Amino acid sequence: MNNSHPEEFILLGFSDHPWLELPLFAILLITYPMAMVGNIAIILVSRLDARLHSPMYFFLTNLSFLDMCYTTSIVPHMLFNLGSARKTISYLGCAAQLYFFHIMGGTECLILAVMAFDRYVAICKPFHYTLIMNPHICILLVSTVWLTGITYAVSEATATLQLPLCGLNKLDHLVCEIPVLIKAACGEKAANELTLSVVCIFMLAVPLCLILASYACIGHAVFKIKSSEGRRKAFGTCSSHLIVVFLFYGPAISMYLQPPSSISRDQPKFMALFYGVVTPALNPFIYTLRNKDVKGALVSLVRGIFTSK
Repeated sequence: MNNSHPEEFILLGFSDHPWLELPLFAILLITYPMAMVGNIAIILVSRLDARLHSPMYFFLTNLSFLDMCYTTSIVPHMLFNLGSARKTISYLGCAAQLYFFHIMGGTECLILAVMAFDRYVAICKPFHYTLIMNPHICILLVSTVWLTGITYAVSEATATLQLPLCGLNKLDHLVCEIPVLIKAACGEKAANELTLSVVCIFMLAVPLCLILASYACIGHAVFKIKSSEGRRKAFGTCSSHLIVVFLFYGPAISMYLQPPSSISRDQPKFMALFYGVVTPALNPFIYTLRNKDVKGALVSLVRGIFTSK
């Protein structure tokens, strides 16, 4: 191992605000199981209920799986550190967290854009929907999204881990994240900052623009629907996805589309908590509460479990 890399990192977290640690521990202890149960429930009903065997729920299943992996990559270790006096992570543990956290985050950016495209085709091209969004195309889209997310994370995380730390082993964060590691590095890092900004334009800004363009077309098409019931159903289907998009992209853009050197001290901590913990916990409830099909499938699943017992 390079001498400039420490054997472990000390994650300072909220050490300057120790009174925050107990409430944060309690919140994570509640939201993490909620996120896991909610996302597992969506995956189960999407696979078990024949009415949900459609492209929309195929993509939603992938999103739920991503959210489970995303929050699991950081929350268990975060809980361990908050509950103990020694708040450390090994160098290899930090590297593993760096890869997994950014693979899931990058892939989620793109899967949300694919879901917006699916809604665009469903509402703006209804007669061609089954032709365009056939099973082969859906699998190809999801495979491309995962491959792109993995390529982005592996390349960026590997380049970041090459930066010298000059013996520094303290990270002012709750988790290992690329912008924070770049900020902590010593020596010349302008190239890493520029590369991260350019890559994140393609991973964050471009998908967000495609999502907004899709919903602009959807909004135009919905206002042409004469039936008020049809308009309500179209808005209901799309509103859940739009809420999730803004919850995820808002904090991610504020974190990744600015030079790491300009990031304030506490910003990374709150942003990581938001898109790594809060969003995965809220997503299942947003999709369930605003979607009659999912609510109906969940009720049927629970009723079937109790009836069999």
